[in-house]
Amino acid sequence: MASDLDFVEFVVDQMADAGVISYRKMFGEYVVYCEGKVIALICDNRLFVKPTKGGKSFIADVVEAPAYPGAKPSFLIEEQIEDKEWLSDLVRLTERELPEPRPRKKPKRKRGKNT
Repeated sequence: MASDLDFVEFVVDQMADAGVISYRKMFGEYVVYCEGKVIALICDNRLFVKPTKGGKSFIADVVEAPAYPGAKPSFLIEEQIEDKEWLSDLVRLTERELPEPRPRKKPKRKRGKNT
């Protein structure tokens, strides 16, 4: 089951105080970014936040689950989605601990044959 856009927009709005939040549809589900870093996935209308040490101590009673079969476990956020301040704090902590994204390589241009 794919996530509903209404749910995605609600979650993104809930974490808006954490910084520049954006999302992108990928493979029928959604990737959530904070300040250009991937911080979470939304799959089957559930929020999975990337695990960090700071996030783990902030959450305290962590529930971990894979976002999809074969994925690494992430922090599954359920009831706390309703708490805008709490969720923004978690996202801010997570973003600070994650490394900067690697620069994308520019695709090589194909050269045509000279005839």
